[in-house]
Parts: sequence; structure tokens; C-alpha cells
Amino acid sequence: MSQNRSVAARCPASVPPPGSRGIDEILAAARTRLDRLDPEQAHVAYRTGALLVDIRPAAQRAAHGTVPGSLIVERNVLEWRFDPRCAARLPQAVGYDVPVVVICQEGYTSSLAAAALQDIGLHRATDVIGGFAAWRIAGLPVLGPTPPTRPSALASPATAGRAFR
Repeated sequence: MSQNRSVAARCPASVPPPGSRGIDEILAAARTRLDRLDPEQAHVAYRTGALLVDIRPAAQRAAHGTVPGSLIVERNVLEWRFDPRCAARLPQAVGYDVPVVVICQEGYTSSLAAAALQDIGLHRATDVIGGFAAWRIAGLPVLGPTPPTRPSALASPATAGRAFR
């Protein structure tokens, strides 16, 4: 049996259930509802009062950096933090007219997240085309990345000289 056939036997192609959509279709539908912003437009929106919301996990922020002043709300709690009806909302979630610009690492997850915010009524929610990677390439303000913590090359005064004994 060829290698291709053995892979096909282990992972048979399944027929999608009626009415289901693939992620490419879901993403395209979400983006038709958004007035997406390039990094420069997002920066202007942020500087004129829009909330710039970074939904990336902590590991991505540590590895790649952050936008100074952005509001960190990881994706898994975004809707709860921005729904004005929810007891878990942030103080910034004052109503449905709040301009929210969502940023992720490359601009895919942020589109789905912005569409979800629109679903709860935040009609001005949108995202950044190309995400944080495009923001950084555009030369816009960033902090980091945070380098991994390493022990100091210099010994502390209390331990100086012990390594050579």
C-alpha cells in the first residue's frame, strides 16, 4: 500500500454536515461586515479615542511585543468584557457605540473577534489588517518583545568569587 493510501485510510475525508461552513467561509463572511483598518488607520483611530484591544495570548505578546496603551483582553473572554449587559464587563464597555479596534498577531482571529463584538451590538467594532505583525512593519509604536529572563552575567556581591573556589 502506498504511503498516500495509508494516510487516507487513517484519516478518511468526511462529508461536512448540511449547513456547516468551513473556516475560510466563516472568515470571509465576518470580513464583509467589517470596515477593516490598515495599521496606519488603526493608529489614527486609536489616537482619536478608539479602544485598541489586543486579544493575543500572553506568550505571543511576550514573544512579539505589544502596542503601548493597548487594552489587553485575551480572546477567550472578549465578549464578556465588552458586552454592556454583562456583569463581567470592563469599565470601558459603556455602551454599544464604543469604537473598538481588535488586533491579533496576523489579522485573522481579530476579524472573527470583531464580528463577534458586532453580534453583541458593538456596531463600530473592527480589526487591523495584518495584525500586530503589520503594525510593527509599518513602524508604529511597539514595546518589546520581552526577552526571556536570564540570570545576570554579573554575580551579586553576596556570591562574588564563590564560583572560583
